[in-house]
Amino acid sequence: MRRKRKARRRTGLGLIAVMVLLVCGIVTYNRQELDKTNAKAAARIAELKDDIDQAKDEAKEIKEQKAYVQTKKYVEEMAREKLGLVYKDEIIFKAEDKN
Repeated sequence: MRRKRKARRRTGLGLIAVMVLLVCGIVTYNRQELDKTNAKAAARIAELKDDIDQAKDEAKEIKEQKAYVQTKKYVEEMAREKLGLVYKDEIIFKAEDKN
């Protein structure tokens, strides 16, 4: 009887030890998967921060362009370039095409 009890205890303890090792293995594996996921998320966050910085720079450039477009100098440039307008006291010289 005593041998059977000891054998059962050993079997029970062995089974418990195997279960504990199995749980530790599963936890370790899941931890590694979470670390990989965390690294991917950190990389994505860094990428999005760069995108935000670029968007802020673009917004600043657009704001500066908007301010420039509203100046008299810009209006004069566009009138000269697109419409060919000049002031009354200006003389226009055009080169002859030699074909």
